[in-house]
Amino acid sequence: MASQRLAYSLRNATRVNKALNAVAPFRRYANPVTPARTESTTLSNGLTIATEHSPWAQTSTVGIWIDAGSRAETEKTNGTAHFLEHLAFKGTGRRTQHQLELEIENMGGHLNAYTSRENTVYYAKSFNSDVPKTVDILADILQNSKLDHSAIERERDVILRESEEVDKQLEEVVFDHLHSTAYMHQPLGRTILGPRENIQTITRDDLVNYINTNYTADRMVLVGSGGVPHEELVKLAEQHLSGLKAAPPTQYQALLAAEQKRKPEFVGSEIRQRDDTIPTAHIAIAVEGVAWKDDDYFTALVTQAIVGNWDRAMGNSPYLGSRLSTFVNANGLANSFMSFSTSYSDTGLWGIYLVTDNKTQIDDLVHFTLREWSRLSFAVTQNEVERAKAQLKASILLSLDGTTATAEDIGRQIVTTGRRMEASEVERVIGAITEKDVMNFAQRKLWDKDVAISAVGSIEGLLDYNRIRNDMSRNTA
Repeated sequence: MASQRLAYSLRNATRVNKALNAVAPFRRYANPVTPARTESTTLSNGLTIATEHSPWAQTSTVGIWIDAGSRAETEKTNGTAHFLEHLAFKGTGRRTQHQLELEIENMGGHLNAYTSRENTVYYAKSFNSDVPKTVDILADILQNSKLDHSAIERERDVILRESEEVDKQLEEVVFDHLHSTAYMHQPLGRTILGPRENIQTITRDDLVNYINTNYTADRMVLVGSGGVPHEELVKLAEQHLSGLKAAPPTQYQALLAAEQKRKPEFVGSEIRQRDDTIPTAHIAIAVEGVAWKDDDYFTALVTQAIVGNWDRAMGNSPYLGSRLSTFVNANGLANSFMSFSTSYSDTGLWGIYLVTDNKTQIDDLVHFTLREWSRLSFAVTQNEVERAKAQLKASILLSLDGTTATAEDIGRQIVTTGRRMEASEVERVIGAITEKDVMNFAQRKLWDKDVAISAVGSIEGLLDYNRIRNDMSRNTA
């Protein structure tokens, strides 16, 4: 009987479809879905609200992106932004820590925060119906955190333990050292967690001063991604965040905020931390890269993709299109390498991170890596550029899978550049890059440029700085 009913239903559906097609042939195809676009509104106090509304989404990510991180600290207060992040969920004037946790758990939400060198972010993911409650909670945390002395002392110990764990992660250590040497004695060169002596001495006054100086409406973006309509989020912002200060309350704090934003100077230099108990050498080499708003931003990413990434442990084929991976694999020079293009609001680092247990050929690994960099200045092919562009476009689009990833993209772009590029614009810009653009970029940013070097582990075989620097203008012939 079930099969008869199914056959009858199918015959019925076929008759209905034929009738519809006869009356309205244009209805045989589904209507195209209109791509979601980013909408933005700025309140009178300077707070920006930006959303990408997806009517079919059942959940939303809402967050506050603040244009202030470890770069907005002094040498004495380095670590304050990260300390504040730890205290964000320890209670407010309206909610105890227990009430805060219970409220989030009862609605099945997810609340989190993170600190980077240039941003502090508080965000929550929830059902669409709970967005008003999540905005209320985020606004409460942002404006009314109690910063109890007891909570400060408890988190001091937690952060010290976190610092010990970070010190065991060699990649984190290498990149912290890379920043500290490339931007030595400058805010961008300091770590996010801060030195241990700072963690042990940061006071409640330091935390309050950081908030007063940096947590101002003109440096914040309230972001919504998913099922929350733009108009609804604007109303919620007016209800909960219109009381935020538009600028630092004193002239001194305004000057301090401006000073921290001064463009840093890239310094050709190195830091080496030899430790023969570590069986591998970890080496990062970088030139001064590009800022988020730089015209060369996407060209830098395409050039990075040409150099590529490779990891012997992942079983990757040596023939991935990257000449360097093929050569390194054939000669057993490295365990892995990762090219990178890290951008900040006004500068960046473009380079490569190398890991090897072949201690007797470290000089060959570095030499042939920099020969590949030199080749980019005059011998790039159309095929490798097209391959790199396809990989880059796929990487960017795949990274936007989900409301949280989309919110992150919106917040970061608007805080750093003032606008968000839609996916179609990103594809168009990347698609227009040619091999001539790549070679021009390499000639201006790589050829005969100073480098910053960070090396940790069994690095006895790493040649001295001047020998490495000389390879930045070596002919590949």
